[in-house]
Amino acid sequence: MNLLKLNLKSLLGHFSKPCLSFCVLLVLACGENSTESFSKEFTIENSEDYLEETIIETTTNSNLNTSQEQKIIKTGVLEFQTQNLSKTYSQIKALLNTYEGYIQTDNSGKNYNRQYQNLQVRIPSKNFQVIIDSISQSVNYFDTKSISRQDVTEEFIDLTARLKAKRELESRYIQLLSKANTVKEILEIERELSTIREDIEAKQGRLEYLQSQVSYSTLNINFYKEISNTGITVSYGTKIVNALKSGWFGISSVFLGILTLWPLLIIGLVVAIIIRRWLKSSNKNTSK
Repeated sequence: MNLLKLNLKSLLGHFSKPCLSFCVLLVLACGENSTESFSKEFTIENSEDYLEETIIETTTNSNLNTSQEQKIIKTGVLEFQTQNLSKTYSQIKALLNTYEGYIQTDNSGKNYNRQYQNLQVRIPSKNFQVIIDSISQSVNYFDTKSISRQDVTEEFIDLTARLKAKRELESRYIQLLSKANTVKEILEIERELSTIREDIEAKQGRLEYLQSQVSYSTLNINFYKEISNTGITVSYGTKIVNALKSGWFGISSVFLGILTLWPLLIIGLVVAIIIRRWLKSSNKNTSK
C-alpha cells in the first residue's frame, strides 16, 4: 500500500486537475480511506505548468552547459547597375549552381528609363558570404548593399525545450488514458491530449521554419540597365500617309462641327426663303 501511495504521489505531481478525480478513484479502489488528507498532501494545482517548466529548465541548462551551435539567420540585399543584363543573369545562375543555391523568385521588367531584373535567391548559409564576394568582384558600385544577421539561438533552445516538455506530457497522458475506466475520464484525457498535440504541432512548425531560415540564407539581387527613350525613325512615305490621315480627320472634324449647328442652319434657311419671297413681291409691285 505504501508503495502504491508513493507511485500515485509521483503521478499526481505531473497531471492536471481533470485527472485528480481519476487518481483519487485509484486510491479508493486500493483501500485508501483518508482521501481528504491525501488530496491536501498532494496538491496538483498548476502541475502541467510545473512539469513543463521543470523540463524546460533542465533542457535549457543542459544546452547551455554544452557547446550549443549558434543559430544565425542571414539576409542581404544587393542593388547595382550593369551594362549587360543577360550576361549578369547568367553569371549569377552559374554562381548559384556552383554553391548549391537556387532562385526562389525571378521578376523582370522595363520602366521609362531602365530595364531591370529582380531575383530572390536562397543559398546555403555556409556559402552566403562567398556568393556576395563573388558578385562584388564584378560590380564597381552598389546602389544598395545591406547584410543582416539575426541570432535566434535563444529562441531555438527555448522551442526545443518546450517541445520536449510537451512530448513528455503527452506520453504521461497516454499512459493515463490506458488506465481510464469510465467514458468521462477518457473524454477528459483526450481533450487534454488534443490541446497538447496542437501545441506540439505549432512549436514543431516554428522550429522547422527557424531551421530552414538558418540553413539557407536569403539574398535579394536587383540589377538594372539604363536605357534612353529615342524616337523611332519614320519614313517619308509614312509621313505622307500620316498627313493624309490628319487632313481627313480635319475635314471630318469641320463637318461634324457644322452638323452641331443644324438648328441655326434651319433658321437661316427659313429667313432666306422669306426674304426671297418678299423681294419677288416687291419687284412685281414696282413693275405695275
